[in-house]
Amino acid sequence: MDALEILSNLDSVFPYFQPIFSADEMLVIAYEVLGRFQSEGEIISLGSFFDDDEIPDEYKYEVDLLLVKKALEKALELDEDVKIFLNRDADLLMYDYGESFLQELLAFEKRGLSLSRIVLEISEHQYQGDLDQFDNLLHYYRTYGIKIAISRLGREGYSFTRIGRLEPDILKINLQALKSTSTGTNFNDVLFAISLLARKIGADLLFENIEMSYQLQFAWKNGGRYYQGFYLSPPASDFVAPDMLKNRLKEKFHDFNLYEKRKLEAVYSMAEVLQTKVLEIVVKNKKAGYEELLRAIAKEMDEMAFRMYICDEDGFQVSGNLFKGDDSWHTQMEYLNKNWSWRPYFLETIIKMRNDRKGILSDLYCDIETGESVRTFSLPVFENNYLFIDISYRYLFEHDDLL
Repeated sequence: MDALEILSNLDSVFPYFQPIFSADEMLVIAYEVLGRFQSEGEIISLGSFFDDDEIPDEYKYEVDLLLVKKALEKALELDEDVKIFLNRDADLLMYDYGESFLQELLAFEKRGLSLSRIVLEISEHQYQGDLDQFDNLLHYYRTYGIKIAISRLGREGYSFTRIGRLEPDILKINLQALKSTSTGTNFNDVLFAISLLARKIGADLLFENIEMSYQLQFAWKNGGRYYQGFYLSPPASDFVAPDMLKNRLKEKFHDFNLYEKRKLEAVYSMAEVLQTKVLEIVVKNKKAGYEELLRAIAKEMDEMAFRMYICDEDGFQVSGNLFKGDDSWHTQMEYLNKNWSWRPYFLETIIKMRNDRKGILSDLYCDIETGESVRTFSLPVFENNYLFIDISYRYLFEHDDLL
């Protein structure tokens, strides 16, 4: 994009607004400001202009500040509870230590725009400056009630330590990766870690680039409070009715609920079937040794399981692993006495089994050794010992309600 053409025609620079919808109210609760330029009757995104490293920062800063002014001028028309997301590249924000930008915001505050409605969507993936100074500036902005969102999650790497240090109000996750057929378990695992981190630091999740129904369902299922993308509403020069998608989202969420309830029912039903089946085998083999018991279970669950072992309540294996490889079961005694109490939810599962005296079918997770998505059925057996049976991905795939 020709930077001089833009700077020579600043009247042709203007903001577009993309709605952001909430899961709880199913209303438009915010707009993200996006830069546009009109050239020869064509409206062009300014994204490439701001991403071009060859364009001097002072050019970008001038255009950016103009967009902010025009966007906030129009935002005065909005209801007082609607927020405005402003994209802030770290380099531009630090251009004059953020002073001109802040003064612009304060000028609008005097005109009735509460700064608590401003959300700074921070991108710092290429920032080479002093992070301490940058962090201090963000903390200073927050004293005015300005919110902080971290963007580009799911597209560029972002240190969890960095996220924890910034303590953002919103984590923005890019769902572009879901369009790729190569997207696999790793994306889901990273997203799960991000959602846990968000919960710990009290941040909301916003999913962007939602372009298909399944992406909206993915965002909903993974704890997204806010949603944005062309599937919901494209960027436009004007605002939309706050409740434009309320009925549609209500129907979608109803369908998502039915789907997830069906999957949960399948999990609970499977847990009950396994409880009855395995307990019957255990009772029949109550005088058998650990390996003999495991082989009796493997005989009955050959099409379902691929690994099983027994632990005490402190997480130490009192048996080796019985592992299925190349269509036959063999014992791995090197696992005897290994301890698994360090694993997430292990002790919680033990206490739950001990108190309820029944088995538990775990959620879906990635197995460390095989790298496949699996579930584990665990059951109290004998005194203070617990049986663990790993269910294979192949079986789960054939019973897709369990995936």
